[in-house]
Amino acid sequence: MFPRKPQSLLLLNKARLLPPTNPKLLHLSPNPPPPPLPPPQASLPLRTSIYKQLLRRCADTRSLILGKLLHSHMIRTSYKPTIFIHNNLLGVYCKCRDLASACQLFDRMPVRDAVTWNSLIAGYSQMGSAAKALDVFRRAWDSEVPLDRFSYAGALGACAQSGDLMKGRILHGMVVVNGLYRRAFITNSLIDMYSKCGMIDDVRFAFDRADELDEVSWNSLLSAYVRIGWPEVAANILVWMHRSGVRLNSFALGGILKACTGFDDCEEVRRMLHGCVIKIGLDLDLFVGSAMLDMYAKNGGLEEAIKVFECIPNPNVVVFNAMIAGFSRLGNEKNVEAKIEALRLFAEMLRRRMRLSKFTFKSVLEACNLTNSIRCGMQIHAHIILNGLQDDEFIGSALITLYSKLRLIDCSLRCFHLTPKDHSFTWTSIVTAYIQNEQFERALHLFKEFLAQERKPDQFIISSVMNACSDLGTTWAGEQMQGYAVKSGLDKFTVYGNAQINMYTKAGDIGASIKTYEEIDCWDIFSWSMMILSYGFHGYVREALKLFEKIEECQIVPDEMTFLAVLTACSHGGLADEAFRYYESMITDYDLSPNVKHMACIVDLLGRAGRLADAEGFIMNSAFENDPLIWHALLRACCFHGDKERGIRVGERLMIIEPFSSSSYMSLYNMYLDVGKVSMAMRTRGLMRERGVGKEIGMSWIEIGQLVHTITAGNNSYSIDDQVYAKLKEMMARVEGKMGNVGLQIFEFQKQSEKWKENLINGHGELMAVVLGMYNLPQSVTIRVMKNQRVCGDCHTILKFLSEVEGREIVLRDPCRFHWFNSGSCSCGDYW
Repeated sequence: MFPRKPQSLLLLNKARLLPPTNPKLLHLSPNPPPPPLPPPQASLPLRTSIYKQLLRRCADTRSLILGKLLHSHMIRTSYKPTIFIHNNLLGVYCKCRDLASACQLFDRMPVRDAVTWNSLIAGYSQMGSAAKALDVFRRAWDSEVPLDRFSYAGALGACAQSGDLMKGRILHGMVVVNGLYRRAFITNSLIDMYSKCGMIDDVRFAFDRADELDEVSWNSLLSAYVRIGWPEVAANILVWMHRSGVRLNSFALGGILKACTGFDDCEEVRRMLHGCVIKIGLDLDLFVGSAMLDMYAKNGGLEEAIKVFECIPNPNVVVFNAMIAGFSRLGNEKNVEAKIEALRLFAEMLRRRMRLSKFTFKSVLEACNLTNSIRCGMQIHAHIILNGLQDDEFIGSALITLYSKLRLIDCSLRCFHLTPKDHSFTWTSIVTAYIQNEQFERALHLFKEFLAQERKPDQFIISSVMNACSDLGTTWAGEQMQGYAVKSGLDKFTVYGNAQINMYTKAGDIGASIKTYEEIDCWDIFSWSMMILSYGFHGYVREALKLFEKIEECQIVPDEMTFLAVLTACSHGGLADEAFRYYESMITDYDLSPNVKHMACIVDLLGRAGRLADAEGFIMNSAFENDPLIWHALLRACCFHGDKERGIRVGERLMIIEPFSSSSYMSLYNMYLDVGKVSMAMRTRGLMRERGVGKEIGMSWIEIGQLVHTITAGNNSYSIDDQVYAKLKEMMARVEGKMGNVGLQIFEFQKQSEKWKENLINGHGELMAVVLGMYNLPQSVTIRVMKNQRVCGDCHTILKFLSEVEGREIVLRDPCRFHWFNSGSCSCGDYW
């Protein structure tokens, strides 16, 4: 028996517990203390079924906070979870991408099964850590836990993610050894792994050897052929699926529709797929609808794309993006309504308060590029800033192009500096922007900055820089770019080869152009056009026309540029009948609309033939009667044939069309003086001063070694050695002895030494550049000179005789054409 407590102690304890009855005996206070709280009771754990439901809810909603609260509750209540609850909790951490907590839980689990390892493998795969996922699989294999099909599927998915074909083949062998290859689930994982590794033969092997196939297997096979770039085979697989009774889902149809976007001639295939989509009832599916819309839009079926768009209920951002991209792609000068429709759709997205993506802005900026409207572009730019997408490289490149076309190169540079510049296409955009704005030196400087950052260029930026070299006329820089392209293997690309043809064409080296053309592995229509243009520029008219006939024999469809090259060749060769025949063929046989450049070639041909009235009538009946380019061609013909009256009328019209062009004023000024209208000539000079139009400074330049020597009119800072003048006098004496003094002004100035030198610098810079080249370059090297104004008549005559008496080839490029002087004749036929 337990000992009894004393009676007094019992009474004391009882008194402490009972409330007092006499308030006078208590210490009175206005706020008596609250009664003491009962001792806290220990929390009880929840039932296992409740934990299971809550954990499943956490995994479905990806709620990491709720999952951690449940885990904390288990610890506080001393709950001993089973392996099933442990696996569920591990799955929550993995699906919520908290791999650190998942690993801590995994390390503390007393027992692990295949589901435990599968959860961790799947978690690392979802995070993109394929190497860690495969490492977990290896540890699971070493732990001798019996792995199931989900273990191998997770490991195969990690191999597909990393492109590790070798480990994927090892896993394939392990699957076969363990007898799991008969299951469709594993077959689908094998097809996906081999497909993402680019092994289409192994994909077909796994599919054909499988004992069990399901809809996912067929869809995986179809996606494999789509991914590898064989849309024709994918279409056959789709027919095979239909005949085998396999149900087609939105994933399969969306993939094949996307693949058919790359078809050039597949109108029947597209219509067949569209009918298949409607019969299955997926024409209202957003994924399939957007893929079908994109397929039609990218292949010129704008009307079909609009019908598909109108049939989709509640289109999302992806559908709107596909429609805007289709309108932007087709919104050229001939279809301005499509461009306006793209902007209208963008406004509709804003009205619906849709969350715009970077693809939305990229497509709508492409539509704005056709408007050349700074207001529209800046409004789109403001929306980009509001959506926080100004640092996206695709959008940055589109903004650079937009401001470049608006001639706002400073804004383009500002957008370039705000872009991360992680990819080369951003650099390509800014280099192209400077080239389009005729700032070629800055374009080359940016390319040097690009290389200084140890970046690897692609064929597009190399081609852009090569175009800058061609416009500058710097053969040395172009040859260096060619050497770099050869060393880096970029010379095999067609786009680079075309740029190299262009560079050598503008440099006046027809031989190098032909060699480059012959070394291109795969010609496109631009390659053919550039070579025809090169032949025409250098006077090889018959070769140019033979090359065009070869295009027709190969059944290659020429475009507008091809016909421009042919008409240019006919213009340089004076072949009027052939030119009109090609002009008519362009309209009737190929359904191409001539632009102002085609018209200018026809006017140039009529002017060369002396048919000035026909040329003027041709202009007035065309749709380009207010374009200055076509009137300049007629003005050159009037000057050549001495039709001063018509030339004055054309010059006055040009002053109205382009009131700030100095060439129009100077041509009109000279013609007024030729007909004796001095007052009108002075009035023309007065208009130039009133309108702030300055005469363009004449410049001639020649490349000698690695230096470009520029001779500028009115600039005495460039000093020429007296030995060069002595050589010029010696050559001029031989030319005068050959041709006699036929009234050329340059011989008159030769009698006064100082005035003669000043006149040569100011008015005959091309002659000085040619003599400078003859003095410094070997006899076997062709003299190549560039000039920003038309060559004068005196220099043209002297250079013809100079090429004969000195036995040198001289190539002179002015804004109108090439002049190839050889053996006393010029390739222009004395018409420029």
